[in-house]
Formats: sequence, structure tokens, C-alpha cells
Amino acid sequence: MTQKAPKLLLFFLFLLPLTAWAHGVSSGDQEILNNGGLLAYIWVGTKHMVTGYDHLLFLAGVIFFLKGFRDILKFITVFTIGHCITLVGATYLEIQVNEHIIDAIIALSVLYKGFENLNGFPKLLHTKAPNLLLMVFVFGLIHGLGLSTRLQSFDMGAEQFLLKILSFNVGVELGQIAALIPIIFVITRWRGKKHYDAFYKAANWYLILAGVGLFVYQVYHYFQNA
Repeated sequence: MTQKAPKLLLFFLFLLPLTAWAHGVSSGDQEILNNGGLLAYIWVGTKHMVTGYDHLLFLAGVIFFLKGFRDILKFITVFTIGHCITLVGATYLEIQVNEHIIDAIIALSVLYKGFENLNGFPKLLHTKAPNLLLMVFVFGLIHGLGLSTRLQSFDMGAEQFLLKILSFNVGVELGQIAALIPIIFVITRWRGKKHYDAFYKAANWYLILAGVGLFVYQVYHYFQNA
């Protein structure tokens, strides 16, 4: 492993929030949904999750804290159950949340995970971190509201309404799997390497900074549109 590798990876990580601004609803996606049936909802859900860097940054933070495939599977499953509940439930019941407010909270979840991974609770707050499995479930519920907000931004029509929601949800799960495979591969392969500790600290500080940046961005646009 060369010394350039951590710097190169962090450079690409730095670019993620910059591309996250495109993580929303486009007229092109609406056209796909209008003409493609249920498979189109799966495709758009997959695309949305793969480009959902706020969601993926949080999940990367969770994976950093875990060791072993069984633990990773357990925590990702809990997160998935959480976001499925609110994605399907909120969309079906047409519960709407301001997109900037919910994305600001999701940004705070990214900040939280970086802070926790760096032992911020015992070091700065002199207390134990909350139960991680519970927090992952809670943040899963919040992330699901963000996904529901995006889905409700589309004109879905009245026909096959529940099937469209479920199809979008299937796409989200497929996108999550596709995005997590390289993240898990990189993090697990890096463990044990001599640069891992430096990479771990730098990447989690990055999560904190990215969370702050995304939070400020969303709050700014909330007041701009108020």
C-alpha cells in the first residue's frame, strides 16, 4: 500500500458531497416513470440510492465501526428495516416532510457517526455512546423519510400506487447493495495495513466535516425557500 493511496481515496471521498447536490428529482426521472411502468420505479430507486451520498456516507461510518461480516449484515439489516418502514409508510399515507429539513437531519447523522467513531462521546462528553444498534435503527427511520420525500416529489398517479412504492423500495435496496459492496471491500481490505489507523481517523474526520457542510447547505436552502 503506497502512501499516496489514503490521500487518493480521501480526494475521491471529498468529491462525494459535491456530486450529492444532484441527489434529487429530475424531469428525466419523471419521464422514465411516466413511460416505464413498475420496472422504472425500481430503476429510479436504484439510481437514487447509488447517488445518495448522504445515505452512503452514514453507512460507511457504520461499517468503519464494525468487524466481521456477521456484524455488518446485522447492522445493515436493522438500517434497512428502519428506512423501509418510513419509506413505504410515509409515502403510502402521504406524510410529507420538508426536503431540506429532513436532509439536514440526515447530514447530522453523518456527523454523528464520524464523531462516535472517533470516540467523541467518552473523550469530549465523558459519557458512553448510545447503543449503536438502536441509533442505526433510528437513523434508518430518518433516512427513510428522506427517501419518501424524494419519491413523493414525483407525480406517481393513482394506479398501482402501493406497487409503485414497493418497486421504488426494491430499487433502493438494490442500489444500497451495489453501493455497499465496494465500500465494504475497501474498508475490510484496508484493516491490518500500516496506514489503516491514519486512514480511519482522516476518513471519520471527513465524515464530520461532510456532515457539517451538508447540514449548512440544507439549512441555507431551507431559509432561501421559506
